[in-house]
Amino acid sequence: MGACKKALEQTKGEMEEAITILRKKGEVSAEKKAGRETSEGLIEQYIHTGGKVGVLLEINCETDFVAKTEDFKKLAKDICLHIAAVNPTFVSRDQVPEAFLKKEKEILQASLTNKPSHVVEKIVEGKLNKIFSEGCLLEQPFVKNPEQTVQDLVKSFVATLGENIVIKRFTRYQLGE
Repeated sequence: MGACKKALEQTKGEMEEAITILRKKGEVSAEKKAGRETSEGLIEQYIHTGGKVGVLLEINCETDFVAKTEDFKKLAKDICLHIAAVNPTFVSRDQVPEAFLKKEKEILQASLTNKPSHVVEKIVEGKLNKIFSEGCLLEQPFVKNPEQTVQDLVKSFVATLGENIVIKRFTRYQLGE
């Protein structure tokens, strides 16, 4: 309540600007919490209608108290639904194996042999960023709101719940795959 009042005073009653300020503060507080240990949480599951696609997700937070809240469970369910729909390969860039990156770089560079090296580097970097945005869960546009990434969704819940939240790992099963 106090933060809302301060934001409104700071913007002289401009509601939209106040909301922007509060959202930025939420992102800052989420970044401050990023280093905290997350040893609690839950394993969430999602089985798509018809039983052809299933997801297991480990999502962690700092306390058992937050792990039991409806908001945290809703976040976990939404992320499971997203994984079932979009089929990411990795949680984040830092989980992409070095061998995979090396192989992709070699393939991309081999297809660009007639271009200058500085141009090749920029093209390869751009194509790798595209691979990351399509294959890394946290960088994908959230299926229920494509204007925000999954990382943005998690950050909004960190700001709301007041604890660090980490998507540890997931497994997606599809019948016949």
